[in-house]
Amino acid sequence: MGRLAGKVALVTGTAGGIGRAVALSFVREGATVVCCDLDADGSRETAALAEGDGVLTTTAPIDLTDPSAAVRWADQAAAEHGGIDILVNNASAIRFGAIDRMPVEDWRFTISHELDIVFYVTRAVWPHLVARGGGSIVNIASLSASRGAFFMAQNAHGAAKGGVLALTYQLVAEGGPSGIRVNAVSPGMTATPQTRQHLEGPGSDRDVVTRRIPLGKVGQPDDVAAAVLFLASDEAGHVSGANIPVDGGSATIG
Repeated sequence: MGRLAGKVALVTGTAGGIGRAVALSFVREGATVVCCDLDADGSRETAALAEGDGVLTTTAPIDLTDPSAAVRWADQAAAEHGGIDILVNNASAIRFGAIDRMPVEDWRFTISHELDIVFYVTRAVWPHLVARGGGSIVNIASLSASRGAFFMAQNAHGAAKGGVLALTYQLVAEGGPSGIRVNAVSPGMTATPQTRQHLEGPGSDRDVVTRRIPLGKVGQPDDVAAAVLFLASDEAGHVSGANIPVDGGSATIG
């Protein structure tokens, strides 16, 4: 315990799933955690779960696809807590569709909510990390960033998350002289509220998906949070530019 003691961490998309797991693990490890989400009810639940473990505050609803909202959120967090040490870019929203049927509006929505949002929030937090003398950024990418999805059409999602990885690598170069480390975590299929429709009930994709996972099971949010915690902590002080797959081995097979 205490791996993030004294750190101020900003985490986006914390109303449930991976974001909630990351925020709660950070609190348990001693960080002051500043959260945000569009979902006000889910955000309150996350805050309630953190009671007694440490300091966790949340702003909701907030739309981080608005660059000015991202700046206000980052600046307020830095002012209230004396700076920022860690940023986890987790928030996202996706629309799916085959390439020949997906409306342009759905493509633009996904790119905005999965790639643009990472740029806006990182740009807003960046000067605070520089002022701090360095820090850690962890971007949540996806297995779909590096390979196609066989069970459903994910062209916009894969393209957006591929962009997140490319941005991660560029920020490694830009942030290094200021002591800013930038890494990514790429989950495979993970059981979250957003994936429930694919994993539960008649006709779900669970069996099809798990047959292609060497460990034979879908991931849990805490699995992803553990990798994020390592990259955010000083234990990874000489790690920048890593992309850790948390996918049960899926990335290693055809």
